[in-house]
Amino acid sequence: MIRVKDAEKSLKFYQDVLGMKLFRTVEQAAAKFNLYFLGYPGPGESIPEDGFTADYEGLLELTWNYGTEKDENFKYHDGNSEPQGFGHICVSVDNLDAACSRFEALNVNWKKRLTDGRMKNVAFLLDPDGYWVEIVQNERFSGKENF
Repeated sequence: MIRVKDAEKSLKFYQDVLGMKLFRTVEQAAAKFNLYFLGYPGPGESIPEDGFTADYEGLLELTWNYGTEKDENFKYHDGNSEPQGFGHICVSVDNLDAACSRFEALNVNWKKRLTDGRMKNVAFLLDPDGYWVEIVQNERFSGKENF
């Protein structure tokens, strides 16, 4: 689970940029927070109509506390600034070069492009809260043109 300042911006990033699907939303109005469960449906899988997500692997849970998006100075600790803690999440793609070209066209915020540094087989995006999202090649699809 990661905490997000603005649910709308974060959902847009994880759905439109990373291609995740929203599996489930849990609204806790009395406690003033919502949970959003996102992931990638596998072949032949669909998003559960009843919201039951326990049978799915690799879900990302976003927690949004009501009102944080309205506070201009509010910020969650991303885990990579001092004191360090949480590092990043990782997403594998079918074609790393094509995915990074697509991210470039979408004007994402980068922590590290493929061309930066010595490691040319990994990229890092920044989500709206500054969390690092590592992008790596899914070796099962090496060479395919899919994202």
